[in-house]
Amino acid sequence: MTTSRKKITMPPFLNKLYSTLQEQLDVIEQEEENILYRAEKSIHATKAAMEQLRTYISSYKFETTTEEIHFFKEIKPRFYSKLIYYLKVFNIETRRPNGGQKAEEKFLRKEMQRLTHFFDNNLEFYQYYRTGATHLDEKYFLRGSQDLYLTLDPQYFNTDPSFSTSHDYKVAKLIANELLRIYLNKALEHTAQQTETTNHFTAKPVLTWTGSKTSLIELLYALQSTGVFNNGAADVKQIATYLQEVFNVELGNYYRTFQEIRIRKGSRTQFMEQLTERLVKRMDETDEQIRH
Repeated sequence: MTTSRKKITMPPFLNKLYSTLQEQLDVIEQEEENILYRAEKSIHATKAAMEQLRTYISSYKFETTTEEIHFFKEIKPRFYSKLIYYLKVFNIETRRPNGGQKAEEKFLRKEMQRLTHFFDNNLEFYQYYRTGATHLDEKYFLRGSQDLYLTLDPQYFNTDPSFSTSHDYKVAKLIANELLRIYLNKALEHTAQQTETTNHFTAKPVLTWTGSKTSLIELLYALQSTGVFNNGAADVKQIATYLQEVFNVELGNYYRTFQEIRIRKGSRTQFMEQLTERLVKRMDETDEQIRH
């Protein structure tokens, strides 16, 4: 049974809140090249919007059950799906291997399989939602109307009952996973392009990085911050991938190492200072040789 969804007029505050959130996310997308920083900032923005939404609904009285269903079926999932999506992207990127294209591709395909598994396990509800069916809406999207025989998500029992129904989380997760599938497809395409580029490299002398990985990661972030590659368009991941290939080294979780560099006591740019010191010393020694 399918029915066209009725047009429900919701309070202007909700539309304004969503528009403001979307504008914030658009700015973050444009200004932050690093995917981890972008996801982190987007998580903070979305959580703040969700808290405003929760506060508003805690004192709002729905005029009809139709209005309440519309909120938990359409409005809340629009916000919640973004939080789920960015949390998942952040989680994936912090675990994403940096040991070469094959390891990266294997990891991404495994994440894609998780999505396929989720959609397969929730196919019946996915079809219900996407076809616009409404005959179970009162059980799915009214607070306090949960039915144990309708496959409740375990997440439901850890949520605020005044701000949750049995299936609004599942709708949000469906939307988030559709976005995640697009993100993973793009990541796989990018990995394939990197592999193709690597295959075109001609044989060159192998240089192996024998300094500390922390030093190379410090250099990596310095190069990216200075914008010396591709007119500043290259992000940290692109530069890291290239440095690992060129210097025959695996940097591991360079994002985490950078955070350790950022908060370490004393100089935060030890390697940069060492480079400057050694270069100046060499110049001074050369000056002395010329004089004599």
